[in-house]
Amino acid sequence: MTLPNALTLLRILAIPFFAIAVWYGHLWEALIIFVAAGLTDLLDGWIARRFNQRSRLGAILDPAADKLLMTTAFILMALPKDHLPMPIPAWVAILSISRDVVISLVGLVAWLKDEQLDRRPSLLGKFTTGAEIVALGIGLLTNALGPTPWQGYVIPWVYYAMAAFVLASGIHYYHRTNLEPAAEGEEPGA
Repeated sequence: MTLPNALTLLRILAIPFFAIAVWYGHLWEALIIFVAAGLTDLLDGWIARRFNQRSRLGAILDPAADKLLMTTAFILMALPKDHLPMPIPAWVAILSISRDVVISLVGLVAWLKDEQLDRRPSLLGKFTTGAEIVALGIGLLTNALGPTPWQGYVIPWVYYAMAAFVLASGIHYYHRTNLEPAAEGEEPGA
């Protein structure tokens, strides 16, 4: 058990507390947990690289923790609740979660077929995750602050920008994995 893996496990253990805070309208607490989870994600990655503490367990747990937190946040913040004056539009949550599900399924199919995929996140994938974190963080903050005149103008554009990143990275991932069928007589992946 390395320090980065311990931080990742701590992040996973924080997810139910984050969910409870959002569900019951304790949005400042949810925001604090969300920001703390983001900081531990940065910290565990930095420690793993800086002190050469990378591990196979960490390579599985870290993205799983990220996806669990993001999926939980998208679902809970898209549900209509009285304490969320500016919920995330359902289409944004569905788009983001669907992209992650498709990527996971492609990885599972490749694993079942014993094929190798480049599992390293691309720069666009990292920007997309960053855009999702920023959008969720802004969504939590604006809901915690309560209704303000600028929310109706600014917040939708935050979600549109995030959705554009999600779409672009999904298309990029598709081309990166070379899922297109091979032409007649051509080797797959050639």
